[in-house]
Amino acid sequence: MGSFELPDRSRRLLATLVREYIETGEAVSSQVLARESSLGVSSATVRNVLAQLEEMGFVYQPHTSAGRVPTDRAYRVFVDQLLEGRKPAKPSATVEIRLRQQAERSPLMGDLLSDVSHLVARAARVVAFAISDNEGAILQRIEFVLLGAQRVLVVVVAADGKVTQKTVESDGALRSDDLVRAANYLNTEFAGLPLLDVRDAVAARLEMDRSLYDELLRRALRLAQASLEDISRQQAFSVEGASALIESGSADGVSLATLRALLEMMDEKERMLHLLNEYIDGPGLTVIIGAEHTAPGLRPFSLIAATAVDGGATRTVGIIGPTRIDYSRTIALVDGTSQAVSRVLRSAS
Repeated sequence: MGSFELPDRSRRLLATLVREYIETGEAVSSQVLARESSLGVSSATVRNVLAQLEEMGFVYQPHTSAGRVPTDRAYRVFVDQLLEGRKPAKPSATVEIRLRQQAERSPLMGDLLSDVSHLVARAARVVAFAISDNEGAILQRIEFVLLGAQRVLVVVVAADGKVTQKTVESDGALRSDDLVRAANYLNTEFAGLPLLDVRDAVAARLEMDRSLYDELLRRALRLAQASLEDISRQQAFSVEGASALIESGSADGVSLATLRALLEMMDEKERMLHLLNEYIDGPGLTVIIGAEHTAPGLRPFSLIAATAVDGGATRTVGIIGPTRIDYSRTIALVDGTSQAVSRVLRSAS
């Protein structure tokens, strides 16, 4: 998805055209480009360049007498220029304060990600999402909470602040002091190890000779195994901004059928998360524009995401919005928010 080779003058005129179109939503005339590009060229020269750009598929005329409108290829050139030599955005102090307050109210990663996606959706007026996975996460502690004679809430706290909970049925009656002893055993044995290693070690110990463990410790291992068995597949995921999508999409001429398809995808979170994971394969910025999407239902939209890897844990903040979006502002927003999430979780661990 790299940028296209264009002469410098053509690139500068195209960048000016994209900026003007993003700002106004109206086709851009050669007179406006001659005035705003700072190239010191005439309208006639601009028209010649625009004719070449149109031939190459970077712009088009919605009507014969109208100015030009950028295509997805033009947005790609524009975004690649934005990213060349770009410095990482600084986290917004306001956003970081809000996230710290959320982390203090609740240590649950789902609550934090929900706040992140809400903040970004409100700031950018588009659909926003936040993802955190468990790969590389370190176990801080395990806690057992007795809910009934044989029902136990297993709480797994990772060093990055992520908390997962699962209700498990025990195969025998337990008392609260038994659960404290069981949790102390597991924390002594496994605290400080990667969660995936803990999962494997617990499974291995359960395969060992029964005589090596008393019944309470075997139950502790089984409770831990039940809560850790899906740890490698777990991803915390939050998405918000449906109403903003309808407003911005309608304003940009996105059909109701297309909006409905994306809203349905938002409801089917597993499907949406699977698609996002296909796009986001490493740290840094990901920008997918219009026709670059593999999913036909997303081709009227752009996706902008920033992924940070911190201590083995991967976190992504991103948006889905119309292709006519303020790329510079939105890239800075998702990048800065992604860094803020990492800073908040690092200080809380």
